[in-house]
Amino acid sequence: MSSFYLTLSPYISMEAQLPSELNLVLIGRTGNGKSATGNSILGNKRLHSKRCARSVTETSERRSGTLPDGRAVNVIDTPGLFDPELPENYIAEEIVRCIELAKEGLHAVHLVLSITHRFTPEEFAAAEGLKRLFGPDIVDYTIVLFTGGDANHDDEENLDLDNYIRHEAPQGLKDLVRACHGRKVLFDNKTKDQERKTRQVSLLLGLVDQVLASNGGRPFTNELFEEAMERARKRSQREKLSIVPGLDRNELIRLKEEMERSYQEQHRTMLSMVEQMRTQYESLLYPVR
Repeated sequence: MSSFYLTLSPYISMEAQLPSELNLVLIGRTGNGKSATGNSILGNKRLHSKRCARSVTETSERRSGTLPDGRAVNVIDTPGLFDPELPENYIAEEIVRCIELAKEGLHAVHLVLSITHRFTPEEFAAAEGLKRLFGPDIVDYTIVLFTGGDANHDDEENLDLDNYIRHEAPQGLKDLVRACHGRKVLFDNKTKDQERKTRQVSLLLGLVDQVLASNGGRPFTNELFEEAMERARKRSQREKLSIVPGLDRNELIRLKEEMERSYQEQHRTMLSMVEQMRTQYESLLYPVR
């Protein structure tokens, strides 16, 4: 464990029951560097990443690794879940998939923005969309992560980021950072400097530990995550049917079909919940005049 990381441990209260495994999700506009950021956190190239305007990540994916302090981490990369040009049914399916990949709950949400791109109304609406989709408490788990640190050669990254937020950022971005309790970090996903790589990941993990401490070590969950857990339970039950002694073939087929119908019905319920929340979000992006 690095000495820098140890300096962040006071954020953790003695009472908080810290998880041994973390679920971290990356959300943001296409082209902001979510996949590259996930690779930086994991310490190796596990997520497909390249600079382009079209999303490289076509479906939500989860990659796992081990942090310097020994904790397991699951990084969930997403396509542009709040990109307004994407089909609504695709977005709803991907939101459900993202939730199922982190069905135990989210320990931190990283809202990925680029410091080299203009902060757009769509990104502000996406931040609001998170609250509409998951509820207002999601901001208590959100960290604003800026990519584009390669454009900044100052060794004091966060001091420079503070200066940017204070003097250059539009008011909407200032309000977003404030709503996230000032949790922000700047990432350089291009650097070859191992010390800088270690330092920026340590800064991020310190913010994750702040989130954990302020929430008693509990992950974020809501009714969507509860539905995902129940769906996973049904899948497990269906898979175990084949090894239940005493079931004849016809009864086994009937039970599996019945459980499959229930499983699919729960999936439709989750889609319906997401689509209803998405409709509320769309009213923020395209208000009726």
